[in-house]
Amino acid sequence: MTESLLAAARRTPRETWVVVGAVSASQYLNHAYLVLFPPILAVLSGEFTVGLAALGVALGVQGATNTAFQLPFGRLADRYDRTIALGLSSVLGALGVLGAAVAPTYEWLLVAQAVIGIGVAGHHPAHYPLISDSTPEDLMGRAYSLYGFGGSLGFATPPVLIAGVVSAGYSWRIGVGLIGAVGLAYALAVTWLFETRVGDTVTAPNVTDDGDGDGADPGGSRSRSRGSWVARTRAYLRELAAAPGVLALALLALVSSTSSWGFTSYVVVFLQDGYELSLSRANLALTGSYLVGAVAVFVGGDLSDRVNAGPVMIASFATVGVLVGVFALGTVGPLAAVGLVLLVGGARSIAGPARSKLTDALSPSGATGTSFAITTIGVMLGNAVAPPAFGYLIETAGRRAAFLAVAGVSLLAVVLTVWLIARFGDA
Repeated sequence: MTESLLAAARRTPRETWVVVGAVSASQYLNHAYLVLFPPILAVLSGEFTVGLAALGVALGVQGATNTAFQLPFGRLADRYDRTIALGLSSVLGALGVLGAAVAPTYEWLLVAQAVIGIGVAGHHPAHYPLISDSTPEDLMGRAYSLYGFGGSLGFATPPVLIAGVVSAGYSWRIGVGLIGAVGLAYALAVTWLFETRVGDTVTAPNVTDDGDGDGADPGGSRSRSRGSWVARTRAYLRELAAAPGVLALALLALVSSTSSWGFTSYVVVFLQDGYELSLSRANLALTGSYLVGAVAVFVGGDLSDRVNAGPVMIASFATVGVLVGVFALGTVGPLAAVGLVLLVGGARSIAGPARSKLTDALSPSGATGTSFAITTIGVMLGNAVAPPAFGYLIETAGRRAAFLAVAGVSLLAVVLTVWLIARFGDA
C-alpha cells in the first residue's frame, strides 16, 4: 500500500495537493469543533450545574444547526462560489468556538454551539466538490483517505489538549479558546489561498443554464431566481428526487452516525464511571481511538479503490457493533476496555472513504456539493439525536443499556447497507 501511495504522489498534479491539503486542514479544525465538550462533560456539568441530559442537548444543538444549514451551503457551493462557502463557514465556526470559550452561562453555551454548528455545516458541501474537481478519478479514494486522516486527527486533538489543560489546573476555556484562535487564523489564510492560488475550474460551480438555475446565468435565470421561492423549492425537490441513491446514503449515514456519536459522546464517562479510569486516561483512550482511526482511514481508502465499497462498509459497521457490545457488557478489565475503544476507532473509520466514493458516484451532474450536503445531513442528524437520546438513556436505564443500544444501531447500519447494495448496486 505504501508503494501505491508513493506512486500516486508522483503523478498527482500540484493543484490537487494544494486543494486536498487545504481542505484536509479544514476538516481537521471542523472535526475538532465537533468534539470540544465530550472529553470534559463532567467538568461542564459542575461549572454550569446541569446534568448529562442537558449537556446532551447542548451537543445536539450543534448537530441541529449543522443539519439545518447543510443544504444552503450546498446550494452556495454548487450555484455560486466554493471559496465563499469555505471561507464563510470557516469564519463562523471559529467565532462560535471563541464564543463557547467565554460563555458565562449554559444558555450562552447553547448559543455558541448553534453558531459552531452553522459554521461546520459549510465544510462538507465545500470540501467534497473541491476534492472532486481537483483530483484524478483513479486517486479519489486516496484523496478521501488523506482528507479523512485530517478529520481523525481533528477528533483526536480536543481530548488531549482540553483535558490536558484541565488536568494541569487551568480552565477548559483556555484550551477551547486556543482551538478557536487557530481556526480563525486558518479561515483567513484558506480564503486568501483559494482566491489567489486555485483556479476557477476547481472553485467555480459546475452548473448549466437549465431554466431552473439560480445564479448560473447572469441574465434571465438569476432574475427568475429572485422571483419565486416556490419555484426554487420545486427545482430543489426535483434535484433531490433525481438522486435516490444519495438519499439512501443519507439514511445510512444517519443510522451509522447515531451509533458513532453515541459512542463518542459518552465513552469517556463510561470509562470513568464503569471502568474506574481517571479523566486523563479516559481521554487518552478516546484520543487513541481517533489516532488508530486516522491510520485505518488509509486502509479504507485503498480498499475502496480496489474492491466494492459495500463489503467495506458492511465489515466496518458489523465490527463496530460487536466491539461496542462487548465493551457495554463490562466483562473485560480496564486495560482490555481501552483496547476495545482503540479498535472501535479503527473499525468505524474504514467506512468513511467508501461512503464518500459512493456519494460522488451517485451525485447528479453539477450537484456534488448538494449531494454531499444531503449525506452530511444524515451524519449531523445522528450528531443531533445521539447525545440527548443516549444521555437520557444513561440517566434512566444505565450505561450498559445505553451502549448496548449503540451497538444495536451499528448492526442496523449493516442491514441498511445490504439493502442499499441490492437496490443501487448497478449504479
